[in-house]
Amino acid sequence: MRIVKHELHQGKVSFLIWSASIGFLLAVCVFLFPEMKGEMDGISDMFASMGSFTAAFGMDKLNFGTLIGYYTIECGNILGLGGAFYAALCAVGILSKEEKERTAEFLLTHPVSRVRIITEKLIAVLIQITAINLIVYAISVGSMAAIGETIPWAEINLLHLAYYILQIELACICFGISAFMRKGSVGTGLGIAAVMYFLNLIANITEAAEFLKYITPFGYCDGADIVANGSINTKYLPIGVILTVVGIAAAFFRYTKKDIA
Repeated sequence: MRIVKHELHQGKVSFLIWSASIGFLLAVCVFLFPEMKGEMDGISDMFASMGSFTAAFGMDKLNFGTLIGYYTIECGNILGLGGAFYAALCAVGILSKEEKERTAEFLLTHPVSRVRIITEKLIAVLIQITAINLIVYAISVGSMAAIGETIPWAEINLLHLAYYILQIELACICFGISAFMRKGSVGTGLGIAAVMYFLNLIANITEAAEFLKYITPFGYCDGADIVANGSINTKYLPIGVILTVVGIAAAFFRYTKKDIA
């Protein structure tokens, strides 16, 4: 597992920065809740009358005066976008960086197969994503306990699970794309995550575009729907599973046949 350890070592600075940034922003949002709690009813009424903007973020289904309603909107966007960006960046250049950094020849001269290289790099990506989610989850729950609020365990667990699945899907898609690139592109990873996010906003605004929820992983991570229904919308999950498998399969297919120089 030397390649796994090497990738984790190389990515530790980025991992620490993203973990600290997302965790800090979530903690700040949670700690602000007691101060804003009394004003939330008025804010909920104001948002409820904002039409498409309200529907885009699911604010018509949530009560800002409750911790879970506040957390879903304010912290959900931080967790969703932040986690998606990190997952995409973590995976989009991991297979192509050997060519970009001119280390491919050194790596491939060792008695290690390309299948093993792909497998260990994928494991490294999954470890980092899992670790950052555990850290962020602990910070979120710890912050709620610190402000003395009752923790809505069922909803919090579902929200964090949904965003974890989203990050795995995006990472695997970007992992597959990485095998086709000769130079890792930060812009590609960020672009994919951003496009997926905005596709979900469009799907929330108009019923005519609701089919987009089958394309974007944010479709089954819609916090408002999860809290309102008490479950993850599983009708969108099969497409996500298929895209995840396709991403991994594409990485193995392309990288094992790729002319690496």
